[in-house]
Amino acid sequence: MNLSGLDLNLLVAFDALLSERSVTRAAQRVGLSQPGMSNALGRLRRLLNDPLLVRQGATLVPTARAEALVAPVHEALELIRGALDAPLRFDPATDRRSFRLSCSDYSVLMLIGPLVRALAAEAPAVVVEVVPRLADAPRALANGDVDLVIEPPEIMGDADLESLRLWDDHWACCVWEGNTHVGKRMTLERYTALGHLIYSMGGAGQPVALPDLHLGRLGIPRRIEVSVESFLLAPFLLQGTDLVTLIPKRAEAFLRRIGDIRVLESPIDLPGLVETLWWHSRSTTDAAHAWLRTRIGAVASTLIS
Repeated sequence: MNLSGLDLNLLVAFDALLSERSVTRAAQRVGLSQPGMSNALGRLRRLLNDPLLVRQGATLVPTARAEALVAPVHEALELIRGALDAPLRFDPATDRRSFRLSCSDYSVLMLIGPLVRALAAEAPAVVVEVVPRLADAPRALANGDVDLVIEPPEIMGDADLESLRLWDDHWACCVWEGNTHVGKRMTLERYTALGHLIYSMGGAGQPVALPDLHLGRLGIPRRIEVSVESFLLAPFLLQGTDLVTLIPKRAEAFLRRIGDIRVLESPIDLPGLVETLWWHSRSTTDAAHAWLRTRIGAVASTLIS
């Protein structure tokens, strides 16, 4: 039998008819009128080429074909009801899932390390694959290429996505500790006179990093001398130079472990950095996805001071 044309409601009617052995009671059981149930019985008879229920005195008696179908149809309906009624659950201690998350090296530095340690302890079968920033993150979420994205709202534009604000930061100037051209305070004149190190999103045709977008809109002139894909390289590349770069202030403690740097307040009032978690609405009710989002939010809350 070709199931594509089968109306599931007919099986519900069949189950009621065989249980009640009465068209009237079966109709009441499933909320149909008596003519409606009679019509359903007629359709079932034509579909199965069998009378299914025959009258014997004042009662209806199932045929052999109907008797053979009673148990499997009832079990199938119970299985479907159970599947539809069961709440979506996820047990991080035992369930296996994998996710792809796109974010910057800054987010990796600040968040992913603590998250990995948390997942190792709480969800050993959950795998999070971290991929680099994407040229079109909203499209990647829509296409299912990634499950989650961490980006500031300015990068995501007006995409119709679900989001969770993770933490805020602001931009600060960073130079080599031995830079004799910079004193205790960075002035706008000195900032524009120095050579600049910037970091791109990684790849030809992709936009530059967020502070460079802000500076471009403000029309702040700069002499860009070095462009790299990762701001984590800044402490190395600044050594022995007069270059200046912008870094997220919360990353200062980590970057000091890598190189001998000095961090100063920016002379330009740049918009703050709002790291935000994004996902497609189709994943909102996925129990495992929701659990991971909650866990990411909990780890991010430890960064807020």
